[in-house]
Amino acid sequence: MTQEPHTDHPRIAALIVAAGRGLRAGGGLAKQWRALAGKTVAQWTVDAFDTHPAVGQIVLVVADDAPPDALPMAQTTPLRSVTGGATRAASVAAGLQALDGLADLVLIHDVARPGVPAAVIDAVIAALDDHPGAAPALAVTDALWRGDGLVEGTLARDGLWRAQTPQGFHLSAILAAHETFAGDPTDDVQVARAAGMEVAIVPGHEDNLKITTPGDFARAAQILEKTQMDIRTGNGFDVHRFGPGDHVMLCGVAVPHDRGLQGHSDADVGLHTLTDAIYGALAEGDIGTHFPPSDPQWKGAESHIFLTHAVERVAARGFAITHADVTLICERPKIGPQAATMRARLAELLRIEVGRISVKATTTERLGFTGREEGIAALATVTLVKT
Repeated sequence: MTQEPHTDHPRIAALIVAAGRGLRAGGGLAKQWRALAGKTVAQWTVDAFDTHPAVGQIVLVVADDAPPDALPMAQTTPLRSVTGGATRAASVAAGLQALDGLADLVLIHDVARPGVPAAVIDAVIAALDDHPGAAPALAVTDALWRGDGLVEGTLARDGLWRAQTPQGFHLSAILAAHETFAGDPTDDVQVARAAGMEVAIVPGHEDNLKITTPGDFARAAQILEKTQMDIRTGNGFDVHRFGPGDHVMLCGVAVPHDRGLQGHSDADVGLHTLTDAIYGALAEGDIGTHFPPSDPQWKGAESHIFLTHAVERVAARGFAITHADVTLICERPKIGPQAATMRARLAELLRIEVGRISVKATTTERLGFTGREEGIAALATVTLVKT
């Protein structure tokens, strides 16, 4: 089903060309649908634009016999597929027509370039402020020979570039250029120049490799494993004072006690601390940012609501929680007898196995407000890994 573009970035669309047969790379399957470092090539490429904050929508151009179970998904950016044509130019034209009226700028990208860095996308977008077209490229630095088995001559390399994608354009201009171009162009820059459009060259990147031969898969895997490694650690700290009650909520478990913890919600100091640690790892503020205490709807709320929201944000950002460690600081109630139950409850809420969760307790040797049994404090640390 077609989704509407993001309202915060409605002007920029990514057009990913994935309709080719792509069999030269081996494997008996079109290269865009083959596995690469844990995902398909097409999924890596879609992810590069899905995670870019300026891209408001993605159009994927595929062949009419593309395997439905291999089509990539997007986490945050509206994505739709359209059927391509017999040539790359026809496929690009189909994608441009699908975007007509829905975007101002378009980034046309080869699906076989899964390692495109965000900085390259940034440079193309920035150049479109002053030019109708822009494309990344790398200067040719090697000596150039002409020959067939034997060297017959040399060529000057001055002013020569290795073209890459995404090639960016003002949508209306490149659409009109495709409609009037005759022949089979090498790329969209050729189409643009034939229509008299000025195309700026911006810096490309060696990681923006185009997978063409079987050996390119191993090189692409190394690039993606290097660039996609993203491990984050977040810390949380919280305090709640004691007040009237007959139990305390700690790490999602009701623990009998002669007093309760006081707070705007159910005052689960363990869940609050863990939630803040997750938001911290994501660099998304704290509980108060997402659930303001001034909002009456959260008065008395169960704290698992906050933690569940944080866990869902982890998934939406493309991360996985790999470890969580909670330390409860109090004299009473005794945490040891409840620790296993708390770990099991946290495993449910965090959606990870219990072996990746630690719940422990300590005292302050009767010092300070916890030592005087005026309240409970908690510390938490979580680790997130990009998936």
